[in-house]
Amino acid sequence: MIQRRVGRAAVLLVAATAALAATTVVVNSTASHAIPSTLYGQMFEDINSGDGGLYAELLQNRAFQQVTPGDATALYAWAAVNGGNITVIADSDPVSSALPNALQLTIPSGASGSVGFGNEGYYGINVNSSWTYNASFYYRFPEVSDFSGDATVALQSASGEIYASAQIPVSGSQTTWTQVYAQLTPSTSPSSTANNFTVTFDSSAAGNTINFAMFLLFPPTFKDRANGMRIDVAEVLYSMKPSFFRLPGGNNLEGQSAATRWIWNNTVGDLVDRPGRVGDWSYINTDGLGLLEYLYWCEDMEMEPFMAVWAGYSLDGTSLPEDELAPYIQAAIDQINFVTGDPSGSSAAALRASLGREEPFSLTYVEIGNEDFVASESYIYRWRDFAGNLTAAFPQLKFIATTDPFNPILDPTPQQYDNHVYSSPDWFAENSFYYDDFERNCTYYFQGEYAVTYADENLMYPTIQGSIGEAAYMTGFERNADIVFAASYAPLLMNVADGAYQWIPNLVEFDAANVYKSTSFYVQHLNRGTEYLPSTLPDPSGTVFWSVTSDSSTLAIKVVNYANTTEDVTFQLPFAVASSATVTVLTGDSTASNTPTDPNLVTPTTSAITIGQAFNYTAPAYSLSVINVSLS
Repeated sequence: MIQRRVGRAAVLLVAATAALAATTVVVNSTASHAIPSTLYGQMFEDINSGDGGLYAELLQNRAFQQVTPGDATALYAWAAVNGGNITVIADSDPVSSALPNALQLTIPSGASGSVGFGNEGYYGINVNSSWTYNASFYYRFPEVSDFSGDATVALQSASGEIYASAQIPVSGSQTTWTQVYAQLTPSTSPSSTANNFTVTFDSSAAGNTINFAMFLLFPPTFKDRANGMRIDVAEVLYSMKPSFFRLPGGNNLEGQSAATRWIWNNTVGDLVDRPGRVGDWSYINTDGLGLLEYLYWCEDMEMEPFMAVWAGYSLDGTSLPEDELAPYIQAAIDQINFVTGDPSGSSAAALRASLGREEPFSLTYVEIGNEDFVASESYIYRWRDFAGNLTAAFPQLKFIATTDPFNPILDPTPQQYDNHVYSSPDWFAENSFYYDDFERNCTYYFQGEYAVTYADENLMYPTIQGSIGEAAYMTGFERNADIVFAASYAPLLMNVADGAYQWIPNLVEFDAANVYKSTSFYVQHLNRGTEYLPSTLPDPSGTVFWSVTSDSSTLAIKVVNYANTTEDVTFQLPFAVASSATVTVLTGDSTASNTPTDPNLVTPTTSAITIGQAFNYTAPAYSLSVINVSLS
């Protein structure tokens, strides 16, 4: 994700109905084009929002991935309990080659009470008495011991109040790694999320040293998917009815170097075989949310994957020379085969089948790289080699280029481009005609990232003014849906914990226990028709914008007012309609935001209005209105 501000597009269209008053909208009865089923979706960029957010795992630094043994920072999120001595070591016999580190606990001789360690989670742990939590870890004794007893795993408050606990038998004769399990059902639901997951031993374990690896703590997940997604975050995203999900997400693909890029086969298989990586936003990705999890997530959400492959550029500015691309092109072929291939003819597809998924996943769109406008000269040969080889291997797929459209000129000519824009509220309101003057030359566009950003860096959350500016811009998606096939706001998610976020604003915010819907989130809930009905064109330099769509049962009229005063609009429909309709309105003060302290300050309201074949509508200041007219 790179901030880009772009100039205002020239508007070349002249409305056939220009003679009419600007606030009179004449709707045509004949659709000019279909609305692509993929038009509205979600772009995921793992900026402090995968681990500890969408991914349901509750323990932070669960496997001591990519940390330096012996360094105090290797223990982040972990703390000793009652005098336990803990350190992260490079285990002489690691649980796997991917996870060389372990947590070593030494229980002092003469210890009394419960001694061990705990994890604070991702800025807290939500303890809910209606849930059963599944916990597990690996342990081994570095030397044979005569200890035979129990480890107590628990969920407890920061002050030590126990909400749930379970006993796990532990044997000192176990010098090879053993995975053990427990279920925890809390007796109460505390209001605070300042809670810990703890593993402790009583005094019978005094004098022993025990190594631990790969801790897991999962609450129930969305659609009960193993190693799955956090329910409340998933349900909010599901309510948007997204048609696609862009993965693995923006800059998270590229890596700060070729060696630290997102490597698809490092994200699949048993969790103990995933090394994780230092992600592009300078924190560690567990890769528990890996390629297979993304694909199941898309199925569970009833959306298509828009998948990216690494294309030879990393964020340190390095583009691989052309003669070094071959193994990475093969890696992209393998990645696609993992998703779509026949297990009998592809080792990557056979790997998928070995993980329990014989049937291929659905895939249509593949992005080659990400934001390659920053390395456009090298993209000329990188696109040529990747697109040429991938098209030959997968002629059924559609490949998306990630430079500026037609700058530079690429061969083979891309049929799809991914376009990104971040700018001010005024820019978005002024550019609802951005795509109108794009040439119709069999090239299609994915608005892969867009959002209002602010000069004031203290504005953490979308404002009404920004969200209504975005709504104005979005009316152009539908008007130009003959060439705009997909669009996704970015970024999608933000952890509001102090210090946990690195990009603002975001569509949906969350903390350990809650999810907060921004004003821009509600804008994304447009009624989505299947056909676009032409109408009088808005004044590109005006403040009122509209789009009219229909499906088999509903005519949807979207009205955006970017002015700070009410605006009257007259609609003339091409056919008789019922005398009433419903209108859903999002409006508020221009600077109003939904925040964790006031999460419902601005929400849509729905009411009935009187209409006819011709009717007047007064759009509130700074508002999005969706008038739904029944066609049945």
